[in-house]
Amino acid sequence: MRAEPIATPAPPALPQRRGGAARLERAVLALAGNHGRVVEHRERSWASITFAGTRHTLRIVFDTPDAIAGGEALIASLPDHEFALPARLVADATVSAVDHVLQPAPQLTVTCEILLLEDS
Repeated sequence: MRAEPIATPAPPALPQRRGGAARLERAVLALAGNHGRVVEHRERSWASITFAGTRHTLRIVFDTPDAIAGGEALIASLPDHEFALPARLVADATVSAVDHVLQPAPQLTVTCEILLLEDS
């Protein structure tokens, strides 16, 4: 007797954020064709001698064929994208992890690291 794989549902999307974090999420999802769900968003303060800002870690799940294509577009375009965020400058944007599974259903999970500096 063969055991059937257990389907694990994707985590739900986070509640609607406001302010700069929400604008960042919308800008990143726009790169993915407005596909995907942000399932984790961590924000922590960052500072150097001359700059201050925040470092953001976003984990985004794509679980339909169109969404997965959007996630792949995000992976390709994020590092070189010029963001337009009010009073903020994106100093660094990288894809730090990608997890693509096919079973029990296709799903792409992308983790992004983004450093936002205060534009003064």
